[in-house]
Amino acid sequence: MRTEMSKRELGRVEVLARVRSKQLGVVDAARLMRVSYRQAKRLWKRYREEGAAGLKHRSAGQASNRAHQQKFRTKVLALVREKYGGPVGERFGPTLAGEHLASKDGLQLDAETLRRWMLAEGLWSRERKRGVHRRRRERKEHFGELVQMDGSFHAWLEDRGPQGCLMDMVDDGTNTTWAQLGEQETIWAVADALRSWIERYGVPLALYVDWKNLYQRAANSRERLRGEEPITQFGRMCAKLRIAIIAASSPQAKGRVERVHSTHQDRLVKKLRRKDIRSHQAVNVYLQREYLPEHNRRFTRVAAQPENYHRRAPRAAELDRIFRLESARIISQDWVVRYDNRFFQLHKQSHNYAPAQSKVLVCEGRYGGITIEYRGKALRWQEIPAPASPPILGAPRERVLAESIKKKWTPPVSHPWREAARRGLEKRERRTSRETACAPQPSLALPSASP
Repeated sequence: MRTEMSKRELGRVEVLARVRSKQLGVVDAARLMRVSYRQAKRLWKRYREEGAAGLKHRSAGQASNRAHQQKFRTKVLALVREKYGGPVGERFGPTLAGEHLASKDGLQLDAETLRRWMLAEGLWSRERKRGVHRRRRERKEHFGELVQMDGSFHAWLEDRGPQGCLMDMVDDGTNTTWAQLGEQETIWAVADALRSWIERYGVPLALYVDWKNLYQRAANSRERLRGEEPITQFGRMCAKLRIAIIAASSPQAKGRVERVHSTHQDRLVKKLRRKDIRSHQAVNVYLQREYLPEHNRRFTRVAAQPENYHRRAPRAAELDRIFRLESARIISQDWVVRYDNRFFQLHKQSHNYAPAQSKVLVCEGRYGGITIEYRGKALRWQEIPAPASPPILGAPRERVLAESIKKKWTPPVSHPWREAARRGLEKRERRTSRETACAPQPSLALPSASP
């Protein structure tokens, strides 16, 4: 059972501390905490009276008084699996299954509780609901409430240098812009852009991005069966920062960043031509020192509300632990971990022992540094060469290479398959000759003359 404070509760502590220092009002704190104004007042009262400990949930560490018994849950799920389950198009939803459990089986159960149980057992999956109508969305009222992010492929250096992708980030409420040029719209390109924004302005509440596998992806069959939400490497980074990701289904949905693309493709290209800049590195230096400050002075607007909704940026060491690639791997019987076709031999640990066949987390940093963690603790390791393939004894190297190449097999002349085909051909020829010999020959005599 949980005894420590959750991330949401720690976030509330940070927001209410800003209320105590009079940086925010209770109304703004309610929006940042995503609660109602009345609930924000209750939380603010508990924070004043009890401090940070007062924001901890009163039921933390205790079992629910209204929880169903495990025996009842097992019985319900067995009935759902047997009578109301099946393929996606045939199985019952939680509401309909709950109605049949009550009317046919005499088991009363709330539909929401049944939905959670079915999701946990893989008997139900969430379905994405799309709106049938779009309308123009008004700007957000606060700086940092929503930031739009997108990549723009364009001939930024024309014929003077390589092609590239400009990662643009635009605040929805103020049009404040940050940009970086890279080769492609890769995971590191978007991570670097987001980290630069955070170090400059703070952590935004939400990001508006494309519906791409880089940001969000569709669930695979296993995730749909288990009811799990799919997550990408970038999505995991944003989750650690408590940044919501909103995926746009069309370019028009994120029109502000698209219009900034058009502005850059006109103004930035001409300015780079006048500066005779020829490399991505020189472009990024120019963007940071000259172009973006001038662009923001010209195009930034005042937010509708003065409060800044950016959260405090984490320390550099914490950002390094957030902006990295994480992949789960299994330790082999000889304590070797394979990652990206590389092999890492784990050393014997004096503590935090990682048994064979257990899962570890392989973490790759921005510049290729590798860390292997087990239950949150780093393990010592040494990279070893890949195991060599066992050679064929008694065979020269040329023969081994020749035998490793697969060739189309052709049966030899003396193979039984060929002998059977030969006998069949001879049998058909004899039959044809007999039929020809037995056929009646036409008469060659001339007809006699009539008397």
